[in-house]
Amino acid sequence: MGAGVANATEITVLSTQATEHSYRELVPQFERATGHTVKTTYTGTLDAKKRIAAGEYFDMLIMASPDIDAFLASGTLAPGSRIDIAKSGVGVGVKAGAPRPDISTVEAFKKTLLAAKSIGYSTGPSGNYVIGLFDRLGIAGEVKPKLKQTATGVFVGSIVANGDVEIGIQQVSEMSYFAGVDYIGPLPADIQKITIFASGIAANAKQPAAAKAWVKFLTQPGSADTFKKRGMEPG
Repeated sequence: MGAGVANATEITVLSTQATEHSYRELVPQFERATGHTVKTTYTGTLDAKKRIAAGEYFDMLIMASPDIDAFLASGTLAPGSRIDIAKSGVGVGVKAGAPRPDISTVEAFKKTLLAAKSIGYSTGPSGNYVIGLFDRLGIAGEVKPKLKQTATGVFVGSIVANGDVEIGIQQVSEMSYFAGVDYIGPLPADIQKITIFASGIAANAKQPAAAKAWVKFLTQPGSADTFKKRGMEPG
């Protein structure tokens, strides 16, 4: 990557969790290649926004692209610094060993939700999407008493794995490899929602060049398989 150990520095990153598993795998590779270190805070979307509003420092931000665009517009992020990292759809999981519900069609998915005793969802982009989806499917009233929303920064998989909810819905990248969860699959194509997770460099970044090197590493062709194996598509 062209950075020598003599020029090594610490990059501070604030990131939501959809890309976390792939990201964590790539960090040591980047650190070995460049001598830089990457200090990352992983949290939920709502908490990330609170931290930013409170003035928490970071060199680089990773969030859903609409949020990145909003922070670019507000001047929090440097103009032109958005780089798309990976895309994820929304997926469904149940407690490991539980019966596997049918979500193969929109109608089957509706029946599964109506039959479920409890449904977990997040405070992030997937959670916002499914609340609107329940409305569009005409089942919002029936499923409302069954819904359990995780706190910001808490994976839906955690309340699926411990049995707090019968079925969970979250980004594929967050649900598909969660310990104690059997991943059922993505939402049917007709109602799927693909979210782009992007990065931006802080307008007041102390290490913008190193942060840009990290983004370049995350988005290089050699990193693509690390995202794909977590159910994401690069870029």
